[in-house]
Amino acid sequence: MRHWLFKTEPGCFSWRDLQNSPRETTAWDGVRNYQARNFMRDMRVGDLGFFYHSGQQPAIVGIVEVVRAAYPDFTAQDPENRHFDPKATPEKPVWEMVDVRLRRALPRPLSRKELAGWPELAGMELMKRGSRLSVQPVEAAAFAFICGLAGVERP
Repeated sequence: MRHWLFKTEPGCFSWRDLQNSPRETTAWDGVRNYQARNFMRDMRVGDLGFFYHSGQQPAIVGIVEVVRAAYPDFTAQDPENRHFDPKATPEKPVWEMVDVRLRRALPRPLSRKELAGWPELAGMELMKRGSRLSVQPVEAAAFAFICGLAGVERP
């Protein structure tokens, strides 16, 4: 099993939006960065990830599970969608997405500032200056450490 972090702007798609989604599941669409796309290609059903609100109050707010491996992101081929990419075609979809399901909310959000105070997390992609990847790997030890900070057992 691998571990991930999924970043989203709460005004675009929030934890509450995931809670209100059918079966508390959503397609993680709209990723338009090749490295993040490649990370999604590495994901397997059953992998766990942190749900991270970026923006003015960046924080990990919950844990999700990958419930469908990478498949073509159909929003890239829809001219009416804000994630449209004219380079994407049915023959060469370019972009992919995975489906994630809510596993559990954290008892309290863990802010990026709080996380940055722990040397055990210094190597995380999230802690790197200028890191903007919306999908990124999390080492197993860091995942377990953050779950401990949150006071939750690893699901």
